[in-house]
Amino acid sequence: MGLLKVIRVKYEKGVLKLLEPVELEEGEELVIFIRKRRVSEVLEKYVGMFGRASVEELKKYEEEAQAQ
Repeated sequence: MGLLKVIRVKYEKGVLKLLEPVELEEGEELVIFIRKRRVSEVLEKYVGMFGRASVEELKKYEEEAQAQ
């Protein structure tokens, strides 16, 4: 079994783009496991940060979280 590392990527125009550096040889092949971030994982970071929020504000935060 080789190195196991979790990294964040962003999918844009059919290509997975790395969001952090990795040490790989040119042409090296990898096996990747894909897991979408859950909205709740993103929103948990902001709970209570801005005090009370309206439904409209919460919907905006949810849309932003889904875009990540």
